[in-house]
Amino acid sequence: MKNMVTFIPFGEKPNRDGVMYALELLKRNRIIEDFVIVESSNVELLADRLPIDKCYIIGDHLATYGVLKRVKTRSLISIDAHTDLMHDYLDHGSWLAYTLEEKIIERASIVGPVLMIPTTERTSLWTRRVKIFPALPRSRRVKGSWKAYKSLKTSSIEKIIEDIKKYLGKDVYLTVDLDVLSPEYKISRFQHGELSLSELLDIINEIKKNFNIIGCDIAEVSDKIKRSKLGKKALIEVYIALTEG
Repeated sequence: MKNMVTFIPFGEKPNRDGVMYALELLKRNRIIEDFVIVESSNVELLADRLPIDKCYIIGDHLATYGVLKRVKTRSLISIDAHTDLMHDYLDHGSWLAYTLEEKIIERASIVGPVLMIPTTERTSLWTRRVKIFPALPRSRRVKGSWKAYKSLKTSSIEKIIEDIKKYLGKDVYLTVDLDVLSPEYKISRFQHGELSLSELLDIINEIKKNFNIIGCDIAEVSDKIKRSKLGKKALIEVYIALTEG
């Protein structure tokens, strides 16, 4: 699968530079051979320019919205430190909400978020046709009472993946936002999450065992990765985990 990768330097300059550095890093380590670079300043136009590919490496996570318009799928798994379910305007923090609202996909599951709630009182949070499995114990208000989410701290990854499979079915698109890793990896521009690289790889491998992954992406690569030894290692190992076999 070495020739099945598309690089999308989408977003602001730190994201664009990060994606192009990722390309050079994977080439230098002889992990990729053939590749294509697709650029667009407008996410609505991105889908028309993309090939159908097995793996995409992207900057701003909003690009996944464009990818999903091209890669037709009913179900999505997002591994991310954020839910990306803000429901105010289309950007990197709301792309999943709009992907669900516009029926680009039918259902989604999110694994590993630490930021669960809107950042302002004016911002609503999309809640329909999506299940969330946080990194840490969290609860939500349901019909006047509080109900705990299944989290990575309170349930095994095997149990969580079993629940996701019942909800989504066998065929999925998988997006991995590298900000789900803990802060020392220094890859993303935004708040990092709680996972170690080994925990993230365990989740990816469990997903691979249980689902038919019709396509995948690695998102929120920024130019911070140039100065992060752990970040470089994470990108390489996540890419290999997603594309091998």
